[in-house]
Amino acid sequence: MATELPEQQFNTWIRPLPPAVVADGAGLDALVFSLRVPNRFKLDWIRNQYAGRIESILSELAGKPARLELALAAREPMARPMTAPSHQAMAVGQILHNGLRPVTQPAVQLAASAASHLNLKRGGSTPGQPVAQRPQPQPMGSQQNFGQLLQPPQAQLQQPLPAPSQPQNLPQNLPPSASRHRINSALTFDNLVPGRANQMARTAALHVAGAPGQMYNPLFIYGGVGLGKTHLIHAVGNALLRDKPDARVLYLHAEQFISDVVKNYQRKTFDELKAKYHSLDLLLIDDVQFFAGKERTQEEFFNAFEALLAKRAHIIMTSDTYPKGLADIDERLTSRFDAGLTVAIEPPELEMRVAILIKKAEAEQTPMPEDVAFFIAKNVRANVRELEGALRKVLAYSRFSHKEINIQLAREALKDLLSIQNRQVSVENIQKTVADFYKIKIADMYSKKRPASIARPRQIAMYLAKEMTQKSLPEIGELFGGRDHTTVLHAVRKIGGERQKNTELNQQLHVLEQTLKG
Repeated sequence: MATELPEQQFNTWIRPLPPAVVADGAGLDALVFSLRVPNRFKLDWIRNQYAGRIESILSELAGKPARLELALAAREPMARPMTAPSHQAMAVGQILHNGLRPVTQPAVQLAASAASHLNLKRGGSTPGQPVAQRPQPQPMGSQQNFGQLLQPPQAQLQQPLPAPSQPQNLPQNLPPSASRHRINSALTFDNLVPGRANQMARTAALHVAGAPGQMYNPLFIYGGVGLGKTHLIHAVGNALLRDKPDARVLYLHAEQFISDVVKNYQRKTFDELKAKYHSLDLLLIDDVQFFAGKERTQEEFFNAFEALLAKRAHIIMTSDTYPKGLADIDERLTSRFDAGLTVAIEPPELEMRVAILIKKAEAEQTPMPEDVAFFIAKNVRANVRELEGALRKVLAYSRFSHKEINIQLAREALKDLLSIQNRQVSVENIQKTVADFYKIKIADMYSKKRPASIARPRQIAMYLAKEMTQKSLPEIGELFGGRDHTTVLHAVRKIGGERQKNTELNQQLHVLEQTLKG
């Protein structure tokens, strides 16, 4: 699997898997590999993404059907490996290296074929390779790391160092009670609608929830208002608390941290501040752009940041812009924000907006016809928060008027919103807003000038006109100085494609969209 998966996926999901046991006894139609997984998110993710492939590999190596059984590990700190009376037990990784050696038959032939098969799969040594360079067989009863043995031997030398011990000079407070976590239990991964707009951020958050302190530390999530950043970090907190109820988790808005710094500065009680923040396992902090211009707050956050990273605690932050775009924040902080993983949440695309509406309506126990969901989604594009607000208006209008939900009812319920939108978002307004943003003349939108400083904003304006109005390509072309519809189509495809790859362009487009939406 190490040769099939991207390195980050392998290191996050496969490599850390613990030892498993195999049962091969009378009455079993397949070898049963029992594997304990430390938390629910890892269990679900491995079952959905990798279990089929793992079973296929094991069946191929064993020469008979294999079945992978996943279960949650016991919470005891020194949990014993599962035992299966009357069945043979060994590490799954051992089987991949040495082959299966059932008690009822000689092991030499199967072990040799399995080792040879694994070797050829990985491009490893040939039978003539010196013994010292080959993976060494393990004793029959040894328990080994499942993921470690699935990877090439040379990668086994690159294991992460053990976490440093916790600093001894900090007061050891008891873990905060559930009420003090400040986590909203209603915001989970289960009710977060996935889509292209949040795919990377959601995947990274799942990685952190499954293995906090391991990878993507710190995780920096940025995007405009109402796109789901807060929902995502609460989901991580809820996931960790479900698996480890005693974990020290804290969610807060940046303004709360500022308030804590001010209070402790007035009282000269900075030890209390350190005790509160330096001993956490997971810190979730919203809208770090509010630290701008507050030097003492930045200094204290820097100290907390360094202390948490040193003890392998995880930090997740959100902001309205990417780290390098934060104004009036010390460079040593922004460089550390950017040192882990920085991911964007974008405005949801049409299909995702429809899915959100249908899911939210189901949560309200009111079915949403798909054509109505499409109507609302096409007319509310700015962010998820506005989408939810529009949905609430439609549902309330339906209940108060005792009418079924249909497009006509949605049109009546949202008439004020649609009126404002139709008045504000026009091609002319887009041209003016884009021209002001890029500091060019409005007349340049219609002119035949083609220098990059003018052509680029013009293409962006065409893209926004297609995305934010009901105008056809020929109509947009006519409003841009009588250009052909193929010119507009080229601009729309070019800017749309670049938006997926260019973080800075995506941020600029989002600012323009928010401005146009008012």
